Amino acid sequence: MKQILLVNGSPNRDGNTASALRIMEDVFLAQGLTTAWCQIGRQPVRGCQGCGHCAKNHRCVFPDDVCNDLIAALLQSDAVVIGTPVYFAGPNGALCALLDRVFYATANFGQMLQGKPAAAVATCWRAGATPSIDRINKYFTFAQMPVVSSTYWNGYLGPQDAFGRNVLETLAHNMTKLLGKE
Repeated sequence: MKQILLVNGSPNRDGNTASALRIMEDVFLAQGLTTAWCQIGRQPVRGCQGCGHCAKNHRCVFPDDVCNDLIAALLQSDAVVIGTPVYFAGPNGALCALLDRVFYATANFGQMLQGKPAAAVATCWRAGATPSIDRINKYFTFAQMPVVSSTYWNGYLGPQDAFGRNVLETLAHNMTKLLGKE
């Protein structure tokens, strides 16, 4: 059975980013897919030190945060959706630090995620969704992962955002098609 990893890049477990990912999860489950979640949370996340340790085993030298768990979950999943809140016109800083390490370890020393469909989702009030999505998509393209699109930018304001809900549902349907489920 195909599994999609949902990465909540927000420190808030049940905020708007989780709400956006749950909209997509509902579509995935209705199509017979399974999901797994990775919550970044409020624990400290280190930035990459450029030590090169990951060149040998594709794992980060630092075992004290979610990085190596996220690498393992990505390798086990068939696709990924990474969600981020937008605070200052970009993705959550902790998420960026984490993704730098994850993709350095898995894409810089061998394309371990190549071919896995991927999508980015940003939650914000007004501006910043498109640069946030763009930054996350750069990780995917470097790793040779197909970037899944929708009918508009993958932004979501919150439960009152019917347009955003439609965009996310379409995005989820498009991802299920790439996985051969629709």
